[in-house]
Amino acid sequence: MRPSLLNPLFAPATSLPGVGSKIAKLLDKLVTESGVGARVLDLLFHLPYATIDRRTRAKIAEAPFDRVVLIEAQVVEHYPPGPRSRAPYKVLVEDETGDVLLVFFLTNHAWIEKSLPVGERRWISGKLELWDGHRQIVHPDRVLDAEGLAKMQAVEPVYGLTEGLPPRVLGKAIAAALERLPDLPEWHHVPAVAKMPAMPSFAAALRALHRPENPEAIEPTGPARVRLAYDELLAHQLALALTREHLRCAVGRATQGDGRHAAKILSSLPFELTPAQTRALAEIRADLASPSRMLRLLQGDVGSGKTIVALLAMASAVEAGREAALMAPTELLARQHYAGIAEYAEAAGLRIALLTGRSAERARLLSALASGEIDIAIGTHALFQESVAFRDLGLAVVDEQHRFGVHQRLALGAKGKAVDILVMTATPIPRSLVLTYFGDMDVSTLPEKPPGRQPIDTRALPLERIGEVTARLSRALATGSRAYWVCPLVEESEAIDVAAAEARFATLKEIFGGKVGLVHGRMKSEDRDRAMQAFAAGKTQILVATTVIEVGVDVPEANIMVIERAERFGLAQLHQLRGRVGRGKAKSSCLLLYKTPLGETAKARIEILRETQDGFRIAEEDLRLRGEGDVLGTKQSGMPGFKLARLDVHGDLLKLAHEEARHILATNPKLEGGQGKALLLLLYLFERETAVKLLGAG
Repeated sequence: MRPSLLNPLFAPATSLPGVGSKIAKLLDKLVTESGVGARVLDLLFHLPYATIDRRTRAKIAEAPFDRVVLIEAQVVEHYPPGPRSRAPYKVLVEDETGDVLLVFFLTNHAWIEKSLPVGERRWISGKLELWDGHRQIVHPDRVLDAEGLAKMQAVEPVYGLTEGLPPRVLGKAIAAALERLPDLPEWHHVPAVAKMPAMPSFAAALRALHRPENPEAIEPTGPARVRLAYDELLAHQLALALTREHLRCAVGRATQGDGRHAAKILSSLPFELTPAQTRALAEIRADLASPSRMLRLLQGDVGSGKTIVALLAMASAVEAGREAALMAPTELLARQHYAGIAEYAEAAGLRIALLTGRSAERARLLSALASGEIDIAIGTHALFQESVAFRDLGLAVVDEQHRFGVHQRLALGAKGKAVDILVMTATPIPRSLVLTYFGDMDVSTLPEKPPGRQPIDTRALPLERIGEVTARLSRALATGSRAYWVCPLVEESEAIDVAAAEARFATLKEIFGGKVGLVHGRMKSEDRDRAMQAFAAGKTQILVATTVIEVGVDVPEANIMVIERAERFGLAQLHQLRGRVGRGKAKSSCLLLYKTPLGETAKARIEILRETQDGFRIAEEDLRLRGEGDVLGTKQSGMPGFKLARLDVHGDLLKLAHEEARHILATNPKLEGGQGKALLLLLYLFERETAVKLLGAG
């Protein structure tokens, strides 16, 4: 249960003065995801990205152009437009050194007359410009009398906004949120604080950022931001450490197979395992044979052969008389896994079944699972629903693990007694991020690709040359080639992305007729499967798609990938999409269609993609170009993105947070006493309740 001290911070934003339902909806859109209602804490964590410095009060003649200035001047004359004129309302103000024309478009005339009475002195803030030889300020952001000047924030924070939300309304809401901020006990132990001299308290850091004394106060490397970043990193690392400790301390079971099923699988493979696959499998088998519970991450580039390693690991569990489960984030990916391993599993005498949310004969499958008639179950999150019971689940494999939360991982692990957990990701994780997102796991890496994978010729073309692309595509289809055509990410709206895909599908259908298929995330599962099967069987030769095909889709005959508006995609995502081709014997190519002119970052992304097919190098470059917030696709995948920490800036704090979390668990594993209670506040503040619940779990 959340400590009552934090209740004011988790109160809805509507509890703040001036925040009605209309403003609340805009705040929801600005500071939260998935339509969750904005809370006081969300506003406090919405940090400024810049400041307006009004400390300099220059005379008019000395004030710099093209910057925000604050001048003291006397109102000389008003020049209102005519009754039907669309001309702006102008006001002339002056001091002893010169004059400035204030220009207002479509502004309430009564407000101007009241705010700027002729003969009175006013303090005016705004961007000073030179227009047609005269100084002017268009729409001053402040017009103040002496009383207003006394209340004005000399250094004003500038926040990210959403359409319809005025800066002053947001500023007032955040100011009101600051009034609710309690002073909290310090949760950092002395050695950590000693490494960061002059570190303010949590509350003082937030106040310093929202009420900056100078522009430097909001810098990411400044004491206030460093303090908050470290708090967030520590909360994350402590939650991971508690999760790991819970799994490690839970009673484990040694699961050691005799190799009989694995030997049959290996003999049926048309290739030999790479050294990296052999090494990873040995690490997994050692974990399985240990009496401690396994929690291991298997990461590898596109096509590095993770699925075969997972199948061999699951075979070891079955050899020991237990069952295994493989959970994928989408039904499409679950079906791909089933199709990909069924042949090898059945050749080894393993009984496998596909269990998804819409599985036919569901009741029969559930009964077979419970009685131990199924050795390996493959499915979606349907696997950890209450109605699903295993006879003796020994190994749970979670694919594309970043799409599942810790609680879902634990839920699948709770389906048996002392279940070992192997999680996989096809998104190579930069070394600096492995500790961040997977700090609770041991890591096995597959940097190599199995022999036989074809190099992919990657080229970039401006969108204006799309006619050449369709002509080349026409020639390629005549030779039996198959192509994916991935449509652009229009914005963070699946509906609009789908509309773009449907429009491109219609255009290509006019050229290629029935050779074109369409697949996107909003289609019914049956229709999507039908479209995929038609493409896999060669009934269609072009598959127009959204990024639903980013992972797991495996059609060896597909050898052309066209990515439209490639500049809108992240590097790692472009690499994942490119990895859908180059899986067969035919020469493969990837065409990146971009809209000109290209920005510097987009140009760098495309150049890197053309230079290399090494997913780990690409991941590091993606981190360098975009920063941690986007590199793993937090918004698309549900990864735990940070609100206050930026790993490109605060990465050096990560090791310190990891060390402090380990120290805490070594000295105070149940988070007891004064510091323990303070650490519980930290976990609740950053919404790591799952970890808190583990403290009381057996």
